[in-house]
Amino acid sequence: MRIDIDELSPIRRKLRIELPAEAVDHGFARAYRDLSRRVRIKGFRTGKAPRHILRGMYGDEIKGHVRSHLVEDSLGQAIRENGLRIVSRPEIEADDLEEGRGFTFSAIFEIKPEIEVKDYLGIEVERPKLSVGEAQVDRALEQLRESQARLEPVEDRDIVEPGDFVVLDFTGTIDGKPFPGNKAENYMIEVGAGRARAQFEQAVAGAKVGVEKTARVTFPPDDQNRAVAGKAVDFVIVVRDIKRKILPALDDEFAKDHGSYGSLDELKAAVRTRLEQELRQIQDDDLKEQILNRLIEAHPFTPPESLVERQTRYLVEQQNRTRQAAASAAPMGAEARARLEERAARQVRATLLLEKIAETEKIEVSDRDLQERIDVLARAAGAQAQTLRDFYEDADARGNLRAQMLFDRTLSFLLEHARVRDVDPAVLKVDDKNETS
Repeated sequence: MRIDIDELSPIRRKLRIELPAEAVDHGFARAYRDLSRRVRIKGFRTGKAPRHILRGMYGDEIKGHVRSHLVEDSLGQAIRENGLRIVSRPEIEADDLEEGRGFTFSAIFEIKPEIEVKDYLGIEVERPKLSVGEAQVDRALEQLRESQARLEPVEDRDIVEPGDFVVLDFTGTIDGKPFPGNKAENYMIEVGAGRARAQFEQAVAGAKVGVEKTARVTFPPDDQNRAVAGKAVDFVIVVRDIKRKILPALDDEFAKDHGSYGSLDELKAAVRTRLEQELRQIQDDDLKEQILNRLIEAHPFTPPESLVERQTRYLVEQQNRTRQAAASAAPMGAEARARLEERAARQVRATLLLEKIAETEKIEVSDRDLQERIDVLARAAGAQAQTLRDFYEDADARGNLRAQMLFDRTLSFLLEHARVRDVDPAVLKVDDKNETS
């Protein structure tokens, strides 16, 4: 086998492979032997049909089969022997294949770029001097109170006031005609919370229980519900019930109801600890983002188009799922996709850089590490644990998880060796915040 390699670009290679006639004939002999064992031809015992009979009946199929095997086997061998880290599906161009003659084909593909990483230890990053204050603790405690709030009927009045929780029925029409989803029963809104259209909430405020009230609501042209987008809808509203929110008292009993806390002071201390941990995580994430920015700036290179396209498709699928969940049916525009392509290219650059650093520093994720991570994810999945374990039986899924773990582990290593300078928040240099993994 003769192999010639052409460098089309720093990340594109063309392999030209010439196979001798002996290799071709061996491929045909094996293909005919396998075929004769699995087909039955009248007048011949299984495995005894002459080759010219098989050629006449299955010639094209045999030729295609031999070509595929010759290309796959020899290309794989050439890639391994030359240490090519291929990242795209090869584009194959092949000569005609005939018995008794040599066979030549070429393959064009992308490879991972050769990256020389340098100065990645001791990267200088800046961390704002932030701390958890009493106001943050108070807000967190108030959120706890809100989570334990209860609703109770209002019995001393029958007129809706701002801040009430109202159970109502409504029917909407456009020019006197109904539209899909135009009515609801026992629908609850918090008056003044801004979760419903302002004109609708204004009509509910001041309404009397059991008495019809009308409201005209104009919807914007870009409303997600196309049935009402850009139109004026007349609603007939009937309030069925008024409720008020009752918050629990913030005292020692409240603290005891939220874990093994003996007093409100203990609960406050635990809340402060949690907020400080969250703050440290936010700061670490920001420091890691700065590290990636410094690395990408210091190591300019063109990422393989195939990897960028693959990552772009992943980001597009993610965004489409989000849009579907938000009931947004508008197609993604060219500008939005271009932004995702730019983001994908950055993610690929970051991944390739960290792969090289991991290789240089001998950072690895063992099979045991991988299984322990899967076990943690399974425990967190609860009733879906077995489904998750089944998912990670797939080699590609395990490979993707291992790659993500290696990325995170290498980035943590770089943070441990970074030079962190504490600065006042006002002078913090903020890097572009682009997701990288």
